[in-house]
Amino acid sequence: MPSAQPPRAVFAMDPVHLPLLFPPPLMDRLRQVAEIDTALVVRDLTDPAAAPALARAEVLITGWGCPRLDASALAAAPELRTVLHAAGSVRSLIGDALWDGGITVSSAVTGNALPVAEYTLAMILLAGKDALAHRERFRDTHTFPTPTETSATGNLGRRVGVIGASRVGRRLLELLRPFDFAVSLYDPYVDAAEATALGAEPLPLEDLLRSSDIVSLHAPDIPETHRMLDRKRLALIRDGGVLVNTSRGALVDTRALTDELVTGRLSAVLDVTDPEPLPAGSPLYTLPNVFLTPHIAGSLGNELARLGRVVAEELERMAAGLPLAHEVRHADLARVA
Repeated sequence: MPSAQPPRAVFAMDPVHLPLLFPPPLMDRLRQVAEIDTALVVRDLTDPAAAPALARAEVLITGWGCPRLDASALAAAPELRTVLHAAGSVRSLIGDALWDGGITVSSAVTGNALPVAEYTLAMILLAGKDALAHRERFRDTHTFPTPTETSATGNLGRRVGVIGASRVGRRLLELLRPFDFAVSLYDPYVDAAEATALGAEPLPLEDLLRSSDIVSLHAPDIPETHRMLDRKRLALIRDGGVLVNTSRGALVDTRALTDELVTGRLSAVLDVTDPEPLPAGSPLYTLPNVFLTPHIAGSLGNELARLGRVVAEELERMAAGLPLAHEVRHADLARVA
């Protein structure tokens, strides 16, 4: 049943993100279903100016720059019952006190998955055409490649190995369907029938690495995946293979990958690294077979409004007495981002 009174909500994030997350039409939707001061954006839960609003808050609408929500958050917001996160992972945001206190948590991570998958698809297509290397050669030589130089180029039948059927991984598998790729998937939580339904051939990780022309990482950063692509596994990727990482840098042994890339045996598209950013002297900044971007695959600019829309929809469900569509459960954090 709908609540008799609209829920009382407070923004908790870096204020710089608010206008892009919630442009005027979305801000109006929030005001229609919640009691919220759109001029108040909290970054410090101990700020005396925010104390009255936090004391009454039933909902925190959080985003990048929000302080960690731990026992002190419960003390500042004793009426809190829901956190709606207008960003991705809540792993580092929500402390045990909130989980133990039964606070309901929702994340807009599904909204953030789409631009990451789109970026990854674009890079896979460009990598299959060897477009990044051709650009470097064309800048240097001002001449077109010969048929011999392009004989191994093209996306027809190229094998793409996807590691991780995460939200991004699943969206990428959907986007890959119209193309003439052979797609394989490694995910220990996905059985053969589900992998086939997703449009991919299920393979053990080592077999996927050996057989793929392009390997795309979409696993979560959890202890089990830390450095999952170590020196031994990177060596399994066939000569001329491409590694695309839009997940987390910690999944790859950076030193081992650098050694492979310096030799020219592999190429890489890296939107994330470990550390992030890389040290100033890293060869990955200048290698012609490395396309390095500053963590831009996720939502940027006008794409942030998609995350705000997810939160507005969740708040509307909450006000109508409906269950949240994107609830994050504590138990799931062991295997998701």
